[in-house]
Amino acid sequence: MGTSWNPDVYLNYADERSRPFVEMVARIRHDSPARVVDLGCGTGVQTATLAERWPDAVITGVDSSQDMVAKQPPDLPPNVSVVEGNILDFDATGVDVLVSNAALQWVPQHRDLIPVWASQLNSGGTLAWQVPGNFDAPSHVLMRELASSPEWAPLLTGVLRGGDSTDSAQQYASALLDTSWSVDTSWSVDAWETTYMHVLQGEDPVLKWVRGTGLRPVLDVLTEDQRLRFEEQYAALLREAYPSTTAGTVFPFRRVFVVGRKD
Repeated sequence: MGTSWNPDVYLNYADERSRPFVEMVARIRHDSPARVVDLGCGTGVQTATLAERWPDAVITGVDSSQDMVAKQPPDLPPNVSVVEGNILDFDATGVDVLVSNAALQWVPQHRDLIPVWASQLNSGGTLAWQVPGNFDAPSHVLMRELASSPEWAPLLTGVLRGGDSTDSAQQYASALLDTSWSVDTSWSVDAWETTYMHVLQGEDPVLKWVRGTGLRPVLDVLTEDQRLRFEEQYAALLREAYPSTTAGTVFPFRRVFVVGRKD
């Protein structure tokens, strides 16, 4: 996860970004975990809410961005901590509940890590994750097309990944169920997909949304002047794909959820 992160930009539309986390956690059936970990936790704002659900658990948020970790809330509950760490290095041994919200899409190897974590979790533990499923939406297709245009290809070839960044709910569920053969246990799996219809306000709101997430790899490799020129061209494409109305700009966002319990 080598992309740089600006916590202030990412926290634009914080309410819309937090809703999938809340809905994912609500489907976790574990009354009294001793250890809970939130992988790719960002600033830890959402991690802190887990203390309400599990006040007696030791809860740790892990994120690879030093900038994000530095922005952790100063008033975290006493049983919650936020630390810097790489998802690739995480060991789930001794963990009862492992959650990851909108982070695994940045880790190409996450499909290989899921069965490893599944084998390491405590018996009766839960593995839950949510990833964006919108890599084939206009917001991302247009970004990739512009990046591959003659003007930008010399600078941006290979920077962006495509629709293979994540799988469907069915694919993830099948993969988790298949781990039963390798870890000598069985799984109860709850997997689903939801398309949220966010109504965004302001000028170029879709650009502002992706600027905090999917556009980061592009911005990281361009100079300031290049960023401004790329964003200007990209914003024009987004305005056509997501027309503004008097009520705001409707931005469909598909997300994929999996909650598995180790029986």
